[in-house]
Amino acid sequence: MKQLLAQLKIEVNNNLYVKDPESSDLGKKIVENSIILIDEIGFENFTFKKLGNQIGSNESSIYRYFENKHRLLLYLASWYWGWKEYQLVFATANVTDPKRRLQIAIEVLTRKVEKDSFISHIDEVVLNRVVINEFSKAYLNKQVDKEHKEGFFEVYKRLAFRLKEMILEVDKKYPYPASLASTILEGSLHQYFLKEHFSELTECDENISPSEFFNHMVLNILKLKDNG
Repeated sequence: MKQLLAQLKIEVNNNLYVKDPESSDLGKKIVENSIILIDEIGFENFTFKKLGNQIGSNESSIYRYFENKHRLLLYLASWYWGWKEYQLVFATANVTDPKRRLQIAIEVLTRKVEKDSFISHIDEVVLNRVVINEFSKAYLNKQVDKEHKEGFFEVYKRLAFRLKEMILEVDKKYPYPASLASTILEGSLHQYFLKEHFSELTECDENISPSEFFNHMVLNILKLKDNG
């Protein structure tokens, strides 16, 4: 199993990059350090020049992998959601009870992120912070419809669709499964943001996790009793 996980490669849309960053040590270094730098200074202040200075490489070498920093952000977000999808599939693969499978799915998608030691060049904890703070900037722009057509959000949509199907397996008559699925995905990021910056606007804290909130919400929306 460890050997299998060590060979794991998260697939993203190949139009997001000029050259696959997973194909070289420099590419992996660009991804690894872009996550760290965006986390430190924010996406607005992030530039390829600053990244180049951090990794000791020319700015032009970064452009050989990514057309611009927006495409890089889309790549990081796609990788993150692909990693979450892998966790979701792995955690629910042998669960036959629909209610329990949905509960596990919500837990996987909304829990506090921990470092995955099998993927050495990406710190998922730091990437999670980047996604919480910056993901909305990947799609809140005038190019979103064009980028949508080009498939840049397919991984995110596929994950939401998996969650939607799990909701329908629990209650096939529930009229808003897509809305509920996307609310869980987006809402989880929002609750972690509120917890960090606007704590008075959420009950989530060190004792109450977003996972508890979303499982409670879904169980009540679908009118299910939580029997443990």
